[in-house]
Amino acid sequence: MSQTDIDATLPAVLRDQPIERVTRDGVEYVVLGTAHVSRTSVEAVEALLAHETFDAVAVELCDSRAQGMRDPEAFKQMDLFQVIRQGKAGMVAASLVLSSFQKRLAEQYGIQPGAEMKAGMDGAEQRGLPVWLVDREVGTTLRRAWHSVGFWQRFGLLGGLIASVFERQDIEETEIEKLKQGDMLESAFSEFATTSAPLYRSLIAERDAYMAARLREQATQSSYGEGRRVLVVIGAGHLKGLCEQLRSQQGDPGAEATTLAAAPPKARWPKWIALGLVIAVFAAIAFAFHRNTSLGTAALRDWVLFTGGFSALGALIAGGHPLSILAAFVAGPIKPFRPGIPSGGISAMVEAWVRRPRVADFESLRDDIGHWSGWWKNRVARTLLNFFLVCMGTIIGEYTAGIHIFKSLLG
Repeated sequence: MSQTDIDATLPAVLRDQPIERVTRDGVEYVVLGTAHVSRTSVEAVEALLAHETFDAVAVELCDSRAQGMRDPEAFKQMDLFQVIRQGKAGMVAASLVLSSFQKRLAEQYGIQPGAEMKAGMDGAEQRGLPVWLVDREVGTTLRRAWHSVGFWQRFGLLGGLIASVFERQDIEETEIEKLKQGDMLESAFSEFATTSAPLYRSLIAERDAYMAARLREQATQSSYGEGRRVLVVIGAGHLKGLCEQLRSQQGDPGAEATTLAAAPPKARWPKWIALGLVIAVFAAIAFAFHRNTSLGTAALRDWVLFTGGFSALGALIAGGHPLSILAAFVAGPIKPFRPGIPSGGISAMVEAWVRRPRVADFESLRDDIGHWSGWWKNRVARTLLNFFLVCMGTIIGEYTAGIHIFKSLLG
């Protein structure tokens, strides 16, 4: 049957939908491009499943996002101590920002973003079909996006994300149209994704290649014979790139997916700069003691007061408990002697221990973070805020202490 004949038999709801059919290695992939905030897309997924026969359904979701859709209340089981200890506070905060953006869309347009993906999973399970989760983990994508841009552009990204959370006006229709043609992550990062080639590559192009590799990998692992058919439900912004990758990719799909799923290597130069500063400061303190005991004592005192003071100030601004403020003051000066454990982590863990988050804090978390006051009222959000502000205060304190100590030696 020709493509024209197939299109002629489609239900009315599918005739204007972007659908591509790609055959690769004996498998026909029916790729449906969807809008993440459209009831029509949900209806299109349901209609396609009812109209055609498939052996599997693949959706543009990773394990964590799929779990979030299947169990929206799962985040209430989050262990803050583990999040902080494992260095995942940044990823959790970014995920909360994205969920807040999605919540605004749901409230404004009456449909949960990604509802068409859930429709694909539900439809597959009703028919006893396997569900393939083919998207890259959102945490890996965010890390690769963060590391793909320069130092100054990161401030722009942070500003844009923060502004998207606290913006109280309705999301403009033009932004919704971009979302319909693009991608949830791309839309959350606003214009940066379209003006920055590295950011676009990590948010969109890499995921196109990753999803194509995962589809090929899943197909080789399944037990079906020739003539298999897979429904692929993805955002319209990935339709062209994914189909091109499916047609052109060569080599082992597992190796390709593993390469694209690897976390980006951490930049070493910030650590070297920080280490160099600390070594220089402690060398200056040692030199001050060599010159004069009182001068050395004053330099050491300045180090403790500036690093501890600014760290404690961060905890104070975050509305921390007196014990977490004290922990920040103690942790700041000894940061160089315990690499890998940020002062913000110590203060935040004390905050979470003294003011344990209640069930109500988890239940209202997504609502609270959409308001400035909510970050101080909600115990979960306040603990994360404590982590970031104390870390920032420690860095400011180190540079301020270094400048003051060198000035005192040269004066």
